[in-house]
Amino acid sequence: MSLKNAATAVRDNAHAPYSNFKVGAAIRSISGNVYAGCNVENAAYPEGTCAEAGAIAAMVAAGETELVEVYVIADCPSPIPPCGGCRQKLAEFGATDVAVTMATLTGKEQTATIGDLLPGGFGADFLDRP
Repeated sequence: MSLKNAATAVRDNAHAPYSNFKVGAAIRSISGNVYAGCNVENAAYPEGTCAEAGAIAAMVAAGETELVEVYVIADCPSPIPPCGGCRQKLAEFGATDVAVTMATLTGKEQTATIGDLLPGGFGADFLDRP
C-alpha cells in the first residue's frame, strides 16, 4: 500500500469532534512495512494525540524503531506540516535525510526532510556526558 493511500484512508477514522480537523499520517519503516495513525482529540485539549505520533506508536508496538519515509495529509488549503512535537518524534526514529511529504486532500504536496523541518534538533548526543 502506498503511504498516500494509507494516510488518506486512516484520516477518515480521526476523532476530531472539537476542531473538526482530521489528519492522517503513514510511515514506512526500514523493513518496508507501513504504519498509519490519525489524530485523536480529547476534551482536555493537551491530552490529544497527533496522527504522526499514532503512526510512530504503531510502528514501535510492532517491534520496529526506524522509519524511512513519512506522509501527512489533511483537508486544508496548503500542505500540512507536522507540529513541533511531532517533528521531534520523527527525528527520534528517522534520519535527518528522511523525506516527509505533506499534503492536502486536493492533491497539493510538498516534501521536506526531517532535518529541514527540525534544524538543530535535540537528540541523544546531547545526553552523552563525559
